Amino acid sequence: MTPVAAQPRGLPVLDVARVRADFPILQRLARGKPLVYLDNAATTQKPHVVIDAITRYYTEYNANVHRGVHELSEVASEAYEQARRKVAAFFNAPHERQIVFTRNATESINLVAHAFGRTRVGAGDEVLISAMEHHSNIVPWQLLCEERGARLRVAPMNDRGELMLDEFEALVGERTKLVSVTHMSNALGTINPVAEIVRSAHRRGVPVLLDGSQAAYHMPVDVQALDCDFYVATGHKLYGPTGMGVLYGKEALLESMPPFLGGGDMISSVTFEKSTWNTLPYKFEAGTPDISGAIALGVAIDYIQSIGFAWIGEHEQALLEYGTKALSAVAGLRLIGTAARKASILSFVLEDAHPHDIGTIVDREGVAIRTGHHCAQPVMKHFGVPATARASLAMYNTREEIDVLVHALGRVREVFR
Repeated sequence: MTPVAAQPRGLPVLDVARVRADFPILQRLARGKPLVYLDNAATTQKPHVVIDAITRYYTEYNANVHRGVHELSEVASEAYEQARRKVAAFFNAPHERQIVFTRNATESINLVAHAFGRTRVGAGDEVLISAMEHHSNIVPWQLLCEERGARLRVAPMNDRGELMLDEFEALVGERTKLVSVTHMSNALGTINPVAEIVRSAHRRGVPVLLDGSQAAYHMPVDVQALDCDFYVATGHKLYGPTGMGVLYGKEALLESMPPFLGGGDMISSVTFEKSTWNTLPYKFEAGTPDISGAIALGVAIDYIQSIGFAWIGEHEQALLEYGTKALSAVAGLRLIGTAARKASILSFVLEDAHPHDIGTIVDREGVAIRTGHHCAQPVMKHFGVPATARASLAMYNTREEIDVLVHALGRVREVFR
């Protein structure tokens, strides 16, 4: 993929038609109409090259990794580890041994809560999160705090959906053992000032985990520049397959942490009396991994980088601005989440219409959006709504698709008039 054409601002635009041609599912009909897929915050669609990579693994070199000396195993092992190197480069990790493959970002957070939290958090200690977290960055810490007799603290946000940084900093104290915050809110689109958050926490000697599930497919992430202690992401939002997650951790912390799961490949030696653990990152990768998923994630990263975040970001920001204006003009519609710095999320409520009804009616027009609490019930409570409708954007979306959504919302208005 190569961006083409020049704009007055000097940055080429994405040839969206060419991008869309790379995604086979975008050619299908939904309810007999051209599919308008605006549920990217839940999962992105997959390009041909990713789908082909999975097929190629199973048809050409299917074998288990790290355990065989035959040719298929050697080829599979090299492809699997090459994917890890791609992920490390994508996030600018110092070394690929700092990249642990998991099933998803949720498992990555649970791994840190279990292996890091249980050894660092005790009675009376505190874990600090924000009010805009996904349940996956709430529940593991609740479980940890309940088990250890610790306290979960929550930094507030304002009514635009922005973290109140002064109040956040005031909550970082002597008993704070970890800060865990989202890089970008899945329910609001808010981009948090994560570099400032990390600096603030580190001044007090507190490590930081950043949940990059949403941010990682919209913008470049440099874990060394951020200086975060842990960063988690999920492959299926990076235009890769489901069942693949990523955990980056600073090497000294990962070395100090006990294993999360026990079994094959995470061991160095086993006797009935004692077992010893493998080196990083394998200490945290028990059992046969999702080999094809890792390889396909590496291909997805290649695809993203072939286009470039400069073009992706410019295109998605223009779409967000267009969509914000278009939806704001819909009578009775209120946007939820209006942070000054946000990306690719348009959450809204519509007067007299429940979000589930909105989703059902726009689906009849071929438009796929997400409705509900988006695994962020505390966010809904803050804004005084049970749920929202959420249109979320990706590199392959267009202004014309937003127009179709607006037209479909007109149908909703007709039903509930």
